[in-house]
Amino acid sequence: MPSIIRQIPLERATRHHSHDFHQLVITLSGTAEFEIEGLGGHVNAFAGCIVPANHEHYYSGSGHNRQLILDLPEDAPALTGDHRELVALFDAPRFFTLDKALRHYLAFVDIELNQQGGLSEAGTLQQDRLAVTLLGSLKARLGDEAPHGRKRLNMPLLNRYIQQHLGDELRVADLARLACLSETHFSSCFRAQTGLSPWQYVKRQRLTTARHLLLTSRTPLADIAVQTGFANQSALSHAFRRNYGLSPRQLRQGLAAQPIPQSISTSFAAPDCLVEAQGLD
Repeated sequence: MPSIIRQIPLERATRHHSHDFHQLVITLSGTAEFEIEGLGGHVNAFAGCIVPANHEHYYSGSGHNRQLILDLPEDAPALTGDHRELVALFDAPRFFTLDKALRHYLAFVDIELNQQGGLSEAGTLQQDRLAVTLLGSLKARLGDEAPHGRKRLNMPLLNRYIQQHLGDELRVADLARLACLSETHFSSCFRAQTGLSPWQYVKRQRLTTARHLLLTSRTPLADIAVQTGFANQSALSHAFRRNYGLSPRQLRQGLAAQPIPQSISTSFAAPDCLVEAQGLD
């Protein structure tokens, strides 16, 4: 299937969904809000995010805004054949800001899209060419460092940071900076040590804290959502039901038919230093 490049505004109302294709979203004008599996935040003009396939994400626009969106099926020409290495861009959600050169390229893409009109066979071929250049340039800037050895992360330190910033716009980049690693290297080390990606782990921590607040306080659900970093009450309720099989309200009313699964432990053994080298098995 071909790549599809489109330009649309986002509604002010928060929407959410997931899809079986990768997506690249760049804000051309105005601002937008994105949350991908519990990570995200404010996206200004000429910044954007990478949404891997099957990752639930929440989004909304602010005022007059315009977004450039690339829909990229796994079998798209831009991600297969000679360009198959570009699929590594979608190993994990990322947020980025475009440099001057890529901003000029986007202006060129805008002109090309306006000249195409409909999605003819020639038009879809050109969209794939435009997508390849954009993805290749973005990959070169974001990097694809592959770790040569497995590192052991200081999980108590990371856990403290996550808990202290649970209501903030936590991103993988924030945690990677704390560990003095690139996002790609950090994500690889994190998954090897915990069995989860960083955004899955943060989401678990948010849900665990929300569950604790529901059981031990009378804090309104909307306030709990803010305190635990969810976009809104609806986002928290949806994530809670999806993970625990019941709504926050049902939990408070004691209507659960079976015990709620416990989240992952946050008491990982960790060295005194932030990062300790560990050889490959």
